Amino acid sequence: MTVRNASAGIAVSNLGVSRDWYQKLFGREPHTNPTDEPFQWVFPTGEWIRLFASRSLAGSSSVTLVEDDLGKRLTDLRAARYDIKKLVDSDRIKVAIIEDPDGNEVAFVQRQV
Repeated sequence: MTVRNASAGIAVSNLGVSRDWYQKLFGREPHTNPTDEPFQWVFPTGEWIRLFASRSLAGSSSVTLVEDDLGKRLTDLRAARYDIKKLVDSDRIKVAIIEDPDGNEVAFVQRQV
């Protein structure tokens, strides 16, 4: 059996605050909100990110977003005043890490070819 896709759930303490934060980050509203919870953003290849309320788990999630142009993403993040917590630039991979309002880690990754 082969895993063909993966998606992420992110635990947050306040759905409204987090929805606004991720909406700004992705530059678009969530695609779905079928039952007031969760909010979901769907990406071109079918993967999705889902926000769900959990005060006990908020801040313990991590998600990795694969980029075609991390340099452009960094420019956009800095212009929007996101705090870049960590940068990695090696021969094999580039990574930029930020945190959402609960401290969940959002990593942007670009593989070097």
